[in-house]
Order: sequence, then structure tokens, then C-alpha cells
Amino acid sequence: MKVNMHEAKSQLSKLGKLAWEGEEIIITEAGEPYLRLVPYRARLKERKPGGLEGQIWIAPDFDETPQDVIDSFCSSKIFPDEEE
Repeated sequence: MKVNMHEAKSQLSKLGKLAWEGEEIIITEAGEPYLRLVPYRARLKERKPGGLEGQIWIAPDFDETPQDVIDSFCSSKIFPDEEE
């Protein structure tokens, strides 16, 4: 929804509610987009890597895929009931 600056001033509460409900509100000035009204969302805390040392174990062969599994993927059909 596009509204001009004057209308936005007089209907800010209504526009704020619409923005909170997911409506895209563009405020225009002289017919050109000027502002986007978006709901406030609290920022997530910054993530700090490395908090689980000693709690997670990964097998040494984690990245190794057995050849029979690779062959099964490579030779399987996407639609097994259809003939080639």
C-alpha cells in the first residue's frame, strides 16, 4: 500500500497496525517512494561459536560414504515404476 506523507501523518496508528499484520506500507513524498513502514522486531543476541566443546562427538569417518551407498544413489531411478 502506498500512502502520501500527509495521509501517513493523519493515519499513523492505522498504518502501524497494518504494517504489524504484514502489509507493506510505502510512504511517498511528491509521488516517489520515501519511507517503508515496518514493524519493530527485537534483534537476536549475537551468536558466539564454540559453546559446546566437549559435548559433541563426530566419528572420524563422518565424511566417508561407503561405495555401495554411492552406487545405490547413482543407479537408482527417480520414478522406479517408469521404464527407460
